[in-house]
Amino acid sequence: MARPRSITDERLLAAAETVIGRCGPGFTLAQVAAEAGVAVGTAGQRFGSKAGLLQALSRRATTRAVEQMRACADSWDDPIVGLREAAVTVYAVLGDAEEAANHLGQLGVDIGDPVLRALLGEHYAAVEAELGRLVRAAAGELPHAPSVPRAARALLAVINGVSLDWSIRPQGRLADRLAEDVDAVLTAWRGREKT
Repeated sequence: MARPRSITDERLLAAAETVIGRCGPGFTLAQVAAEAGVAVGTAGQRFGSKAGLLQALSRRATTRAVEQMRACADSWDDPIVGLREAAVTVYAVLGDAEEAANHLGQLGVDIGDPVLRALLGEHYAAVEAELGRLVRAAAGELPHAPSVPRAARALLAVINGVSLDWSIRPQGRLADRLAEDVDAVLTAWRGREKT
């Protein structure tokens, strides 16, 4: 009978996310292990390698993003507000500008790796699908919006673009900038200025 794991994957993945935010793509499994308070071998055995850890982290990020978007949207009675808040929450984990820049550096590495790039594609597709679901729910209040697929793709482009721009030129809080730019799009799709 196998012994139950006392160190969860979640603990190791949370540690990896923290270390990437602090160190960028040059992080090591030893740093992750130290952050998690475990032996280096534990992280290596669990994920096989740094690449395996990054793949698990990517899958976790996709699941978490969709869950957070859904929970956020469901907490609002107004579907437009729920859509905006769900879009904003996608990049809530970026933290301050230095942390965001380190995550952006890791993104560059991920894009260069075929497996991680494919997982990023799955991540963006999942976020886009959830945005589409939320756009569909708010469609009655968005008479000037394009088709649901185009609207979801446009909103994904806005939040991805804002997060990238803010990571390079941080001014104010990222969440505020995301909300402003998503609001600009939703206001146009409503066909009137907010009061």
